Amino acid sequence: MDRRAFLKTTAIAGAATWLAPWQEAWARGRMHAAVGEAWQGWKQGEFQVHFIYTGVAESMFFIMPDGTTMLLDCGDHNAIGRGKLAVPVLPHEGRHAGEWIARYVERVNPNGRDVDYMMLSHYHNDHGGCSEFFASKEIRDGRDYALSGFSQAAETLHFHKAFDRCWPDYNDPIPLIDKKGADNVEHMKLFYDEQIRKNGLTVEKFQVGATNQVALLRKPKKYPRFSVRNITGNGRIAFQDGRIMDLYAERKKNPPVAFNENGMSLGMIFSYGPFRFYTAGDFSDSWKLEDGTRFETEEALAEAVPSCHVAKINHHGHYSMPRKLIAALRSQVYVSCVWDQLHNVAPVMERLYDQTIYQGERYVCPGIFPKERREEDQGKPFLSLMPEAAFEGGHVILNVAKGGKTFTITYLSAQDESMTVCSRLDFETTDL
Repeated sequence: MDRRAFLKTTAIAGAATWLAPWQEAWARGRMHAAVGEAWQGWKQGEFQVHFIYTGVAESMFFIMPDGTTMLLDCGDHNAIGRGKLAVPVLPHEGRHAGEWIARYVERVNPNGRDVDYMMLSHYHNDHGGCSEFFASKEIRDGRDYALSGFSQAAETLHFHKAFDRCWPDYNDPIPLIDKKGADNVEHMKLFYDEQIRKNGLTVEKFQVGATNQVALLRKPKKYPRFSVRNITGNGRIAFQDGRIMDLYAERKKNPPVAFNENGMSLGMIFSYGPFRFYTAGDFSDSWKLEDGTRFETEEALAEAVPSCHVAKINHHGHYSMPRKLIAALRSQVYVSCVWDQLHNVAPVMERLYDQTIYQGERYVCPGIFPKERREEDQGKPFLSLMPEAAFEGGHVILNVAKGGKTFTITYLSAQDESMTVCSRLDFETTDL
């Protein structure tokens, strides 16, 4: 079925009421032939991004066209302790997120337990784990070692190379230290040390502006139109013409104890033929200028990003994604990683829905949009942008076909490990 037919507004299954284009598309997505079947996996030449749902962390697993793989973020923290603001932990609370993520990766990874790259987008525990919320804690080499996030996943997975924003001296843009009562930084330092000594991990500093640092390792010559461009990190932004802007240049002259880690997030543009995908961790920060106005880092990033067919929503949709960035991305699909009721808040969702920012259909695919939020936002038009598959929680898979001319968005049930397809949308890679 071509996309025009797919999105055409018609009655579904004999329904007499008219459905909005988004609702109609999701209704068709529930009736796709793949629904109810097990996920078919990766094929040579495909580019996949798996947004892994746990309910407590952010994690994305990449399979590139030649089988090169990367785990971007693998967090764990006490999101359950948020009480009424918590979302369901899936499949269940009997395992911590690092183990759930590792088990998921094993199921989809063409290389089994071997993962070529790992990357921490920034030093927050929902992205990397911590020593305060863990599956277990051991004494290793005379030090407390917590199995949480990446460190727990590494008990199963073998990472070959890590990209880090401030390796090796943890001093970019200013000395990286833990805030009072937190130990995210020390946790990752211990993890790197352990993996370097025992498993041969190599660690490399993330280079803002690089176009070949995250590279295909197996058959790069076979896929010359696949590339990864590093667009932001440590508060710097790389423009397409080669310029690099340092957003914190003035603030570094009289720095605070720490900068907002969200503004330090690593970001990339993945290109495959005509297709483009955007991700930038929790990239967000702002501060007051001398004239009293506020400087928004996301608005600065908007000047450097190209339009992208699929975009990961910054900072889980928690008061992020200003109009200027949405207008620059012009995406057909927005995906968000969710572990809290305050993610994908109404102001963000309303901007994503807003046709005055840019014209055209777009879809929002959160890992979950729970009952409490649906009741709170009842009647708001943006609810039609989301599939029912998101209501119970699910893994979201972006699959770009060989050459990049078409792509799909698939929801898998996160209720168990059966990898059952719940919904699927098919897209043509349009000119943006």
